[in-house]
Amino acid sequence: MTRLFKIGGNVIENEELLDAFCRDFAKLDGPKLIVHGGGVMASKLQEALGQKPLKIEGRRVTDADALKAVVMAYSGWCNKSLVARLQKYGCNAIGLSGCDANVIRASKRPPRLLMDGVTEVDYGYVGDVCKDSVNAPFIKALLDMGLVPVFCAINHDGNAQLLNTNADTIASSVASAIGASLVCCFELDGVLLDRNDPSSVIASINEAAFARMKADGTIADGMIPKIENCLKALREGASGAVIKNAARITDESGTVVEL
Repeated sequence: MTRLFKIGGNVIENEELLDAFCRDFAKLDGPKLIVHGGGVMASKLQEALGQKPLKIEGRRVTDADALKAVVMAYSGWCNKSLVARLQKYGCNAIGLSGCDANVIRASKRPPRLLMDGVTEVDYGYVGDVCKDSVNAPFIKALLDMGLVPVFCAINHDGNAQLLNTNADTIASSVASAIGASLVCCFELDGVLLDRNDPSSVIASINEAAFARMKADGTIADGMIPKIENCLKALREGASGAVIKNAARITDESGTVVEL
């Protein structure tokens, strides 16, 4: 079974957690790959360059200057430092963006209405991807060679335009395209019943339970898109989905997401 691990910027920025993840990941048997974010570092780089990071409803607005910063952060430092750390532990990783070997194409996101149903926003150079955007045979060929693909969140439109894409969406799309099991990793042990109690991990959650808990506020904020992307991956061909701690990838902990 192929497993796709998605890690976010909070893991990338935490030296101890990242090192533990890479060490444990290298020990896992079978075909595997990684999709990573890096939003924390991208924001820091924007500020160092005199830019003011702007997010609307949790999504980064990516103008021309911001695009240069996120490309430098995601496909530069974040990707290559992660690949180097994996190599340290004997994992033969290869770092990729979507434009490398034309492995993932994206379409530029048109202006969208916000949740208020009235305000329209142009997110700039942001790309949307789906299952059909992914060159699945190429990824499978890399896996068959014993390589471990490590994808950042930068893609292209096929017309020389780089685009910034949400890493969770990339992970969902790639997992669907190759039939992998999606392992969404972050700094907690799973989806919590009580956000103030880190031990209140929900063992499994399905679409109906998610809808109820989202409506009553039990599940909110950044956990919503994580679960939504897991459900989308399952609907479109992923072989499984779990949300768990990046420091516990070798055990059976976490929250299993089901349809």
